[in-house]
Amino acid sequence: MKPGTRHQLIEYALRQLGAPVLEINIADEQIDDIVDDTIQLFNERHYDGVIRTYLKYRFTQEDIDRGVSHPYANVGVSTSGAIYPGAEKPDSLYPGNQGPFEQNFFENSNYIQMPDHIIGVEGVHVPKAATGGSGFYPWIGGLGADAAYPLDGGFGYLGGMGWWGGADLISYYIGQMWYSTYEYLFDPSAMIRFNIRQGRLYLDINWNRLKAGQYIVIDCYRALNPEDFCKIYNDRWVKMYLTARLKKQWGQNLIKFRGTKMPGGLEMNGREIYDEGVKELEEIKQDMLSTYELPPLDDVG
Repeated sequence: MKPGTRHQLIEYALRQLGAPVLEINIADEQIDDIVDDTIQLFNERHYDGVIRTYLKYRFTQEDIDRGVSHPYANVGVSTSGAIYPGAEKPDSLYPGNQGPFEQNFFENSNYIQMPDHIIGVEGVHVPKAATGGSGFYPWIGGLGADAAYPLDGGFGYLGGMGWWGGADLISYYIGQMWYSTYEYLFDPSAMIRFNIRQGRLYLDINWNRLKAGQYIVIDCYRALNPEDFCKIYNDRWVKMYLTARLKKQWGQNLIKFRGTKMPGGLEMNGREIYDEGVKELEEIKQDMLSTYELPPLDDVG
């Protein structure tokens, strides 16, 4: 039977280990922990464990006030101080600098809190004025149909190269290169910082140019919840990894009873079961690296 629920997945893995013919000596709490670890690893490393999605976020005035706050505004700003013992001798560069002194560091709270199921952020589309783009010079707009910026001459207009419907491919290609350069210089992408364990998306942009009610679009990766997408429970890698983890835990539980004689003269060998589980896990992890995990892509340029 194909597992379609958490319980069915657990039953499947236990059957692979010999249940109900054999008694699998693993506590229910241990099984739940191992299932949770399996799903977490699947979401974080397997390319089928996430989906690329676009989230919209609407700024509130509270967000903007927090993002533009300065060190002395005491609005969402954290500060830390460090006191260093001063040099016993006068400073060689600054002779008057002697004795202990204090340094204060300030960090603006220019972030928004992300949902727990977001595990990665590729980029953020923000109003261009917030990155020093088109809003920096009022006359440089979005290259409208009749635009020629500034004063009908300065930067030129792609339409001046001829009507696109009748242009040759070379002119079109050159025009696209020009527009890409324009975007790079005058409409730069937003600088962001994100850490999955922190859950904060820092936007290193000009928050003074944002307005309450404006939207941003977040290009990110969302972890799939197996309770919503039950096919995850039937994933080949999930089933193999969970079975190997349970085998390792089973052997680890039995190691303490090594040498104990059972009725009929049988002896439990937890070490062998544990070693088999460890070996299978290593093979499954290597399979993940070579088959199911997206390789890191180096920047070329």
